[in-house]
Amino acid sequence: MAARLNGKVAVVIGAGQSPGTGMGNGRATALLFAREGAKVLAVDRDPASAAETVKLIRGEGGTAEVFEADVTREDQLKQCIADCVARWGRLDVLHNNVGISVAGGDASPTEITEAAFDRIMTVNLRGVVIACKHALPVMREQKSGAIVNISSMAAIDNYPWVTYKASKAAMIAYTRQLAILNAPYGIRANVILPGLMDTPMAVDTRALAWGRKREEVAAERDAKVPLRQKQGTAWDIAYAALYLASDEAGFVTGAVLPVDGGASCKVG
Repeated sequence: MAARLNGKVAVVIGAGQSPGTGMGNGRATALLFAREGAKVLAVDRDPASAAETVKLIRGEGGTAEVFEADVTREDQLKQCIADCVARWGRLDVLHNNVGISVAGGDASPTEITEAAFDRIMTVNLRGVVIACKHALPVMREQKSGAIVNISSMAAIDNYPWVTYKASKAAMIAYTRQLAILNAPYGIRANVILPGLMDTPMAVDTRALAWGRKREEVAAERDAKVPLRQKQGTAWDIAYAALYLASDEAGFVTGAVLPVDGGASCKVG
């Protein structure tokens, strides 16, 4: 079978990961894109973590480079897109996989601070908007491209912290706007809604913040998942992103794809 992204160039923003056990969504997606033939620019504010991702890719014979960028800095996002085009001549896939909640000070509607709200919205939403701002002219010139954004089931489910929910709900509306405004240029935009995932950001960050054992937090999350009472993994998100990035999804745009083990079936 031909590689599903053969000859394509992908920018994965958030290609590193938080400290902890296992693999994060961004790293898994970057690795899978490379396995499927894409050249990958692994973008992260932590270059050492992005370098670990690139090391894994190169260890399997893939092509990848590191680019250090903070999504709160427009100049750095602009430069990462420019670097990709200068290096490989095009941009076929933009994958936005950045998000913070607990680590950014998120809280309930009555406890959220102005500083935490602004910080989380800047990272989770504005960073994606600005990355797309600079990627779209390249894709429009090519008359092709795929944008895959990561939202969350928190956007539609019962979720206690206000800013993560608000930013991820806005991500859905923004992605659908991207889809309709850029359809005439042959650009597709879709959004994935991860459910409860067993990743360092989702589990280890909470265990640390709450002063609890990782195993306890993971077990509680497992019990909430309808499908096999087990959280998903980063690979579940990576394979969903691969489909949406590939030509197999050539007539799919504006889609909102839950990857949640059936949790969305309980909503409504």
